[in-house]
Amino acid sequence: MQIVFRFIIGGLVVSLFAAFADALKPKSFAGLFAAAPSVAIGTLGLTILSEGKLFAATEARSMIFGALALFFYTMAAMRLMMRYKLNAAPAAFSAIAVWMICAMGIWYVWLR
Repeated sequence: MQIVFRFIIGGLVVSLFAAFADALKPKSFAGLFAAAPSVAIGTLGLTILSEGKLFAATEARSMIFGALALFFYTMAAMRLMMRYKLNAAPAAFSAIAVWMICAMGIWYVWLR
């Protein structure tokens, strides 16, 4: 039953965010608002219902720190592509080390 509930809530939240993103200009924001926030909100809503607010707060904090590590990964990959003229695939692969160091560092300092 929980799978069906997840499917319905996830579909509704993704649809709402997709409609919101479609109204924004420029259209490059559409993917940003249609994917990650909708999945995160749907997951947090289901976590509140099944595990409680305290557990969901811990999960939300972990999502925020994960997004921060992803930001540093993105900045590193972008710098590799712009400064060293690397193609996207080698730059993305090379920047994984930055993501791993940031994620592990954030976990070690704040989450353990």
